[in-house]
Amino acid sequence: MRFFRKKRIIVHEIAPDEIFLDASNLQKFNREQFEGRFEKPISQRTFFWVFVSVGIIFAVLLLRTGYLQIWKGSKFATESAHNSLEATTIFAPRGVITDVYGTVLAENIKNSDGSIRRHYTLPEMGQIIGYVSSLKKDSSGNYYSTAEVGLAGLEAVYNTRLTGKNGKILTERDALGNVRSQGTVVSAVEGNKLALTIDATLEKKFAKALSDIVKAKHFVAGAGVIMDVHTGAVRAIVSYPSYDPNVMVNGGPSSVIAKYNTDAGHPFLDHAVQGIYTPGSIVKPFVASGALTDGIITKDTVIDDKGKILIPNPYRPGHNFVYIGWKALGPVNVEKAIAWSSDIFFYTVGGGFKDMKGLGIDRLDYWYEQFGLGKRTGIDLPGEAVGIIPSPKWKESVFKQPWYLGDTYFTSIGQYGMQVTPIQMARATASVANGGTLLTPMLVEDKTYVSKKIPVSKKNLATVRAGMRQGVTEALAGAINLPYVAVAAKTGTAQVGLNNQYDNAWVEGFFPYEKPKYAFAVVLERGPSGAGEQAVNVMRELFVSLHKINSQYVGGTNIFASSTSKTSSSVATSSKQVGVL
Repeated sequence: MRFFRKKRIIVHEIAPDEIFLDASNLQKFNREQFEGRFEKPISQRTFFWVFVSVGIIFAVLLLRTGYLQIWKGSKFATESAHNSLEATTIFAPRGVITDVYGTVLAENIKNSDGSIRRHYTLPEMGQIIGYVSSLKKDSSGNYYSTAEVGLAGLEAVYNTRLTGKNGKILTERDALGNVRSQGTVVSAVEGNKLALTIDATLEKKFAKALSDIVKAKHFVAGAGVIMDVHTGAVRAIVSYPSYDPNVMVNGGPSSVIAKYNTDAGHPFLDHAVQGIYTPGSIVKPFVASGALTDGIITKDTVIDDKGKILIPNPYRPGHNFVYIGWKALGPVNVEKAIAWSSDIFFYTVGGGFKDMKGLGIDRLDYWYEQFGLGKRTGIDLPGEAVGIIPSPKWKESVFKQPWYLGDTYFTSIGQYGMQVTPIQMARATASVANGGTLLTPMLVEDKTYVSKKIPVSKKNLATVRAGMRQGVTEALAGAINLPYVAVAAKTGTAQVGLNNQYDNAWVEGFFPYEKPKYAFAVVLERGPSGAGEQAVNVMRELFVSLHKINSQYVGGTNIFASSTSKTSSSVATSSKQVGVL
């Protein structure tokens, strides 16, 4: 039996990383620090300290929570109960209103408490621009009305456009009133700008000329319009007496507001748009246009103005109805009849006489309507009046009476029941000046103008314009026969009052004559008898004042020269204390 001796086998384990060791660089690794190995095992000691650190942090959080909740909880709860969170309004500026050149007409004044109030730089435009409501506070000084609202004029018409959006600030205060935190939640948004077609310089001088003549010649009120004959843009529109919109915004002085309410001239009435007046002879250019177009007359037709017309009375044989003109002018053609305002010529043209048929009341009304009389013009101002164009139907409805030939005669010279507004007359005159386009008057610069054609030939309108020019160079409107601007015009007088004891004075026209740019109409209300020629003096004073500043309107080079404030800022600052938010 053989016995084998058991050998001891020693196994040397080869680590995976040793497989990839290059013997040539082995000496570069520190084997004691596990260099050259793929991984290093984490010791139990490391795990121990990680768990200890987490435990310490958790313990600290528990202790802090306990401190805040248990030891200090009641104190913090008491402080929190006395803190307040309040919302404060950031008042949004209302959009500024400017004239055509950027002159500010309505701006915003920022008060010391952050509130805003409206301010108007050209008070003469009270009825046109209007005014807004003021912000309102309660007895504690807190605002319960936080937005200005347009109440009259353009401020009312364009209220939505001009109104901004108020913002809001949230403020946290402690029991002592100290601010703990504050932040804007909503920013205020300013209202949109409104640029007008008005020229502030022209407006101011026109308003002064009107008020000067009204006061000097003892009229009750007056109004005037100047508009571009090609676009309908209103360059100036005035009404006297007016009110100061700043007084209305501020709510006083009460004595001034009381005076407005008792003034016989009615300052709150926009006389240019809302006032209706008997036009008198200023309708004659439009009657002439219709008669020329309908073939009733030609440019060369001559009518002998003997100062009166006699019509046999069918109810009393041997007796006549007598229609008297203002003056016996002798033989006149249409141009001279316009220049010298022949009543007899227009009685004949309007109602007929002897061999001349005349237009008749239906065609008279038709032509008045074509020139926009007795209709709203569409101007962007509130409360525009319509007026009245008499007709048989109207007379039957109002007076329960039939229509007579005499009614047609008086309607043909702008009398009887006829009523118009100054803005209608300026618009109608512009259509004569521009060759037969009836425009919608505009007060806002970015509006698109609207127009329609009047069925009158340019040749016939040229004849009418020549008559109006002759009225300035040779006849009744001679006060505006000036060397630096060629004006064409027609004057008119309407007797009013129970006994015809008052005169309404009118003038309408355009300039320059050869290449018309602007039309105008002026009315003076209820002056003394015999003052019917005074309206033309308003335009004379205006033209003279414009010439003194070398204005473009009378052939000068000065585009504008306004003393009204100009600013690019929508908000000015006031130190006046008006309350606490």
